Amino acid sequence: MNTKLAKQARRAFMGLAMAGAWCLCAHAQAAPSVQFQTSAGDFVIELNAEKAPKTVENFLQYVNDKHYEGTVFHRVIDGFMVQGGGFTLAMAQKPTRGPIALEAANGLRNDRGTIAMARSGNPNSATAQFFVNVVDNPGLNAPQPDGFGYAVFGKVSSGMETIDKIRALPTGNKSGMQNVPLTPITINFVRILK
Repeated sequence: MNTKLAKQARRAFMGLAMAGAWCLCAHAQAAPSVQFQTSAGDFVIELNAEKAPKTVENFLQYVNDKHYEGTVFHRVIDGFMVQGGGFTLAMAQKPTRGPIALEAANGLRNDRGTIAMARSGNPNSATAQFFVNVVDNPGLNAPQPDGFGYAVFGKVSSGMETIDKIRALPTGNKSGMQNVPLTPITINFVRILK
């Protein structure tokens, strides 16, 4: 009898220990958030490291390197998206690390308020530039529009009014680029929220 009780107690203890370890693990992997302070106001992005681990890791490295500070939203199309993270106020492109592999087939959709990686025609060309969808953009979900899609890696959790303010700005041509806000919107400070 004592042996049977001891085995049951051991099983119960192991079950509790496993549950505790799971809770610690789940807590440790809580979705990180990043706050942007811009000349148009602030917004916070909640990242999805579970669905887009490489993209989130890449993005957080640029945040830690202070890459985004001093960049502008250089491409703004109302009814589509606002794009930033790559150009200075003088419209000089900032140097980046190498590109990352595309994570567009992760089940996350390019819906209003989500953040995704900008890229060229090469699906594996994303580096630092990102965009925030200002409407639902199903045409960007994998495998559209080119067989690959655009990788969503988070969503705006607060401050969507700032994004809406940016999207409504008048735009024009500047330094050979189209859809540039006539009033520059600068990213002043970016930090990871604890």
